[in-house]
Amino acid sequence: MKTVLCYGDSNTWGYNPRGGRYDHTIRWPAVMASLLNGRDGAGLSAGMPGAGGAAYWVVEEGLNGRTTCREDPFEDRNGLRQILPILRSHKPLDLVIVMLGTNDLKRRFNPGPHEIAEGARLVAEAALASGTGLEGGAPRVLMVCPSPASGAPAFRQIMDENALEISRGLASCYKSCAGGCGAAFFDAGSVVGVSSPVDGVHWEAEDHRRFAAAMAEQVRTLLG
Repeated sequence: MKTVLCYGDSNTWGYNPRGGRYDHTIRWPAVMASLLNGRDGAGLSAGMPGAGGAAYWVVEEGLNGRTTCREDPFEDRNGLRQILPILRSHKPLDLVIVMLGTNDLKRRFNPGPHEIAEGARLVAEAALASGTGLEGGAPRVLMVCPSPASGAPAFRQIMDENALEISRGLASCYKSCAGGCGAAFFDAGSVVGVSSPVDGVHWEAEDHRRFAAAMAEQVRTLLG
């Protein structure tokens, strides 16, 4: 099987904007695994060993609050510092999908769009240089720009005052950074136009399903 690792924050973990966690029939990495393995996107079993000749194994590595490269004074969430042990524990990897940056918008970090994109680039570069691909080579890396925030009151309580505008201008910065480091690029905002109006950050169930379908096409294109 080809192994795909999904490295992200709460939207990869599957946080429900109304609280709690979506189950495996909704979370985009699990739905993507089902789609890649010829199922209807309604379950995780398609991505498990021995599951009817599955061609893809998809690893969910989402963590609530994970940043690109920023040290959070309240939580251990630095994505750059955490990525190498995670990659090594799942190698050999064919593809690493990196979708980080939303948590960098928090008021306590206060970065601009270029700084957030550069942080995501550092994570992508760490994956490319990790030696965790086949035969110790580099895995392919897909750098995904998070979808724009919706500006819900809950979002404005924890994010920088300019975060809404910044979130809407990240895609061009991410695309440039991905091209500069040799990663592929995808804009989540092209599928999930805006995050849930409930909390401004997380995705509705249908967003997960649509994004999973788009990611399945990206994986097929990149890995054949």
